[in-house]
Amino acid sequence: MSASIAIIAAPLTPVVGALAIWLARNHPWPREAATIVASLIMFGLVASLYPEVAAGGRPSAVLAEPLPGLVLAFEVEPLGMLFALVASFLWIVTSVYSIGYMHGHHETNLTRYFVCFALSLGAAIGVAFAANLFTLFVFYEALTLSTYPLVAHRGDDAARRGARVYLGVLLTTSIGMFLLAIILTWNAAGTLDFVPGGILADKMTPTMTAVLLGLFVFGIGKAAVMPFHRWLPAAMVAPAPVSALLHAVAVVKAGVFCVMKITVYIFGIENLAAIGASRWLMYVAAATVLIGAIVALNRDNLKARLAYSTVSQLAYIVLGAMLANSWGVIGGGMHIAMHAFGKITLFLCAGAIVIVTDRVNISELRGLGRAMPVTMGAFLVASLSLIGLPPFGGMWSKWYLALGTLEAGEYPLLAVLLLGSILSVAYLIPIPLRAFFSPPDDPQADARLGEAPLACVVPLTLSAFVCLVLFVYPDPLYRLLSTLVP
Repeated sequence: MSASIAIIAAPLTPVVGALAIWLARNHPWPREAATIVASLIMFGLVASLYPEVAAGGRPSAVLAEPLPGLVLAFEVEPLGMLFALVASFLWIVTSVYSIGYMHGHHETNLTRYFVCFALSLGAAIGVAFAANLFTLFVFYEALTLSTYPLVAHRGDDAARRGARVYLGVLLTTSIGMFLLAIILTWNAAGTLDFVPGGILADKMTPTMTAVLLGLFVFGIGKAAVMPFHRWLPAAMVAPAPVSALLHAVAVVKAGVFCVMKITVYIFGIENLAAIGASRWLMYVAAATVLIGAIVALNRDNLKARLAYSTVSQLAYIVLGAMLANSWGVIGGGMHIAMHAFGKITLFLCAGAIVIVTDRVNISELRGLGRAMPVTMGAFLVASLSLIGLPPFGGMWSKWYLALGTLEAGEYPLLAVLLLGSILSVAYLIPIPLRAFFSPPDDPQADARLGEAPLACVVPLTLSAFVCLVLFVYPDPLYRLLSTLVP
């Protein structure tokens, strides 16, 4: 199969899978088999592109030209390759987990759920492969619309309220700022193509460049930079696999990926470093790191704490982009993958706890590690990775981000990175410690508990194991990302 066919087939596969899921709507096992098969095929198609991209190739394909100069096109570059690999692999993990969770928790409307899940992954791959800002915006909005029914899945008042906030914030920011930034870019550069080194050098004053960059960063609401983060905790009303999708597989990763890609290919890191246009946003990202972590520390609801943890951790990636140097880009890019595997593990563990115990608050988890040692052990592994401790993958991304702050001469930001990690110790580690070392509130009731269904335990164990693999073998990610920067 040629690379151009694989590029088109990869985002199309989930669409075909969604159709197969709908056709099998009255037959649960064929419906869920279609989900698994589609996820495996998409990962295979995406992985087949890695050797060419890692060798320096940029396979591409043109889809359509709806208006003169506005082309829907794909081109696979290193950053998009990384995001597509992470999203497509984790679709397999979340598909298996979804089957165990949705049946174990007795959820309804499963056909709609699996259809929207598939469509959202197709949109995420479209974002990853976008060759220009026009294509990126089309698939970015498709991702918002396809995930809205997932947030509102349960259909109760809380779900509808959360979904309204989710849709309202993301559409308002994208139309009010992201689209405006795209129009201004077209007006200044005469093109929307992603070009190594950027397209805006000498096209705008430093002040206007700084304003435009702010429009992109805040307009990409999925990156959850404060104050446009409210949609993320509001969306926690969704089932646990949807929370995993939002935080690890597609939505927030699409947001920070867009920020990183636009920084590298529209503005150019050398241009930003020369004129200092991104410096003010470094400190906005740093404030988000700290404020998100402090809020997480004060949340007893487990998913709410993890949601604000995501707000904080995403800001590391935005900070890496705004540092506008090679180490910052490499560290931010690696954190896309490291955070994805760590955070999906945490949300899968949270869902497993709900299935077994119906407990949603951290204060209710005393002694639970004795009944669910695999789940809480995976939670501990993922927590250590997100903190940035060896031997887990999160160490490398934070290491390179720290080098980026030193290269930029921004020593206060190095202090923010270290303080953010200390705060993540404070809001994550007490959870498994409470589970393993505190006596249960009701020993007799907890003695009757066990692990969640195998379809839930295997995916969370696998994702936790990958956190270790990424420490031992980070070289493929590093080699891919090192080609982005001079």
